[in-house]
Amino acid sequence: MKDFLKRYGLWVLFATAVIAVGLALLSVFSTTSSPLVNLAQTVTSPFRAAYTAIADWVTDKQNYYEDTTALKAENEELKQQIAKMEAQVRQAQSDSEENKRLRTLMNLREQRRDLSDFEAATITEHSTSNWTSYLTLNRGTEHGVEKNDCVVTESGYLVGVVSEVGTNWCSVLNIIDTDTSLGAQIFRTDDIGVAEGDFSLMGKGRLRLDYLPAGAQLLNGDLVVTSGLGGYYPSGLVIGTVEEVQTDDSGATSYAVLLPSVDFDALSQVFIIKSFDIVD
Repeated sequence: MKDFLKRYGLWVLFATAVIAVGLALLSVFSTTSSPLVNLAQTVTSPFRAAYTAIADWVTDKQNYYEDTTALKAENEELKQQIAKMEAQVRQAQSDSEENKRLRTLMNLREQRRDLSDFEAATITEHSTSNWTSYLTLNRGTEHGVEKNDCVVTESGYLVGVVSEVGTNWCSVLNIIDTDTSLGAQIFRTDDIGVAEGDFSLMGKGRLRLDYLPAGAQLLNGDLVVTSGLGGYYPSGLVIGTVEEVQTDDSGATSYAVLLPSVDFDALSQVFIIKSFDIVD
């Protein structure tokens, strides 16, 4: 055996190498079209993998952007729909309140046949200070409104008196304004007095009932209405209630502090009495 290897060892080694190379070449040629193609594929394989990864990332980002844009558009559309529904709800509430006021006004008209002509008006401005308290309405001479017309709520609560009139607007002095003065009557006793604004009370949202008969017996909570004397204003409009009775500085006469039945700050719509029948 040793003699064989000594004699033919190099040939055996050479043959083995040839066979190995042949097998390698056979393997290469059996899996690719050519050695150059196989080399190119091998070299570019990492770049193809990187490109694929980048392409997948870009596709994901594009899909995310498209999905986000679609969601934003959908959200915006939903917001608009919600805003429209909220507006419809507010309008329905406003219409409901308006209908309620008109039904109450119809009841007032049935009860007060002497109040023959009302003009509905919206308040465009509230103004209250230590010196004045008035409202601005969106009705004027083109709607038949005149100076000294009474302004009431749908329940017949007196708000004030028209003091100035324009074409499509008017100013109303609230009953607590210091320039307001009108005949008043205690509903329980029929005692007559004068309800008027007072500087010391206006800031508290109150007014004063003066010139009461000497024997007048007022009670807290007594209802006070317009007297209608002289025919300047309708009778029976609710002014407010007696909150307390006080004696003036001289101590000779007494007066009542009145709490108006109207919450001026809460008003949004009122009714102007454009004409009325005098009731004796």
